[in-house]
Amino acid sequence: MPNKITNSLLVLAVGGLMFAGSAAAQTATTTSGAGPGVVDPGHPRVNEVNQREENQQKRIANGINNGSLNPHETANLEKREASVQKQKQNGMAKHNGHLTKAEQRQLNRRENRISHSIYKDKHNNK
Repeated sequence: MPNKITNSLLVLAVGGLMFAGSAAAQTATTTSGAGPGVVDPGHPRVNEVNQREENQQKRIANGINNGSLNPHETANLEKREASVQKQKQNGMAKHNGHLTKAEQRQLNRRENRISHSIYKDKHNNK
């Protein structure tokens, strides 16, 4: 019974983080147009990073649901994802809602490392 409660709480926590992350991303990209201080919602580098974050969140949620990720692994992955999100938001704030190519490369490297960790964590438990 406690294991089921723990899993339920983890699913709720991940869902909450996904919701908060998507709300923050939408808040940051609700303005249309271009120019100083204006966010461009269609910027391809931002869209790519957003899509990768969404995919990683789905993989983490799937691991929680099927029991292949334990609470400690999940917390670690979520903490790392939140850090990537914060780095992305800081980069966008500096460049009128855009990411530079260097920022995109760095974010992608971090997402690649997290992706590898998700795979290892999900498959080492068996």
